[in-house]
Amino acid sequence: MPNQIEPIIETGFIKTAGICLLIGALLATLAMTLHPNGGDIEYIVKIKSVLTFSHSVAIFCLPLIGFGFWGLSKILETKSKISTPAFFIFSFGLLAAMIAATINGLTLPNFASNFSANDNEISTIKKIIDYGKFINIPMAIIFIVATSLSVGLWAFLITQTSKLPKWIGYFGLSSGSADGILLGFLLLSCTLVFQSDPVPGLDQQ
Repeated sequence: MPNQIEPIIETGFIKTAGICLLIGALLATLAMTLHPNGGDIEYIVKIKSVLTFSHSVAIFCLPLIGFGFWGLSKILETKSKISTPAFFIFSFGLLAAMIAATINGLTLPNFASNFSANDNEISTIKKIIDYGKFINIPMAIIFIVATSLSVGLWAFLITQTSKLPKWIGYFGLSSGSADGILLGFLLLSCTLVFQSDPVPGLDQQ
């Protein structure tokens, strides 16, 4: 009886991970679409609600994407366990993305809205805001590098195993931009959601 139940649980887990990844990727697309360009303090205060909403959506989608890729790492797990460090690398990138989104979309607008353009300390305020922007730059770099490394490892594993269609792995290896990676997220999530067969056992690698 346990052997008959296990594939059903596995299939349910795969679909749940795929749904989370799909929702997370769609929310990330929405956040990127709504994300406005930077500006001075007056402009930041003017678009405070847009900044807050778009970055709140971005933060909300991170755990969904994280769970989706945790499911992917379990699917691609082999005796070498390469998929596990790939997931930890990706999680490190998600943490950096959360820090950047929190500072840029939640902290910065609220901080700027407490001051006016005529404030005597406006130059100091601008320096503080610039400091926050300089924090965001390395956070973005960490996220991009961590995502590229982890996606590259997962894509390589897909091409070396029979657990998912190999074309997804080749697509992941050839994706050289954020838009390409995001499209890969959407394609992968759809594959996981609509995959009907249980994932084969661990490959002997």
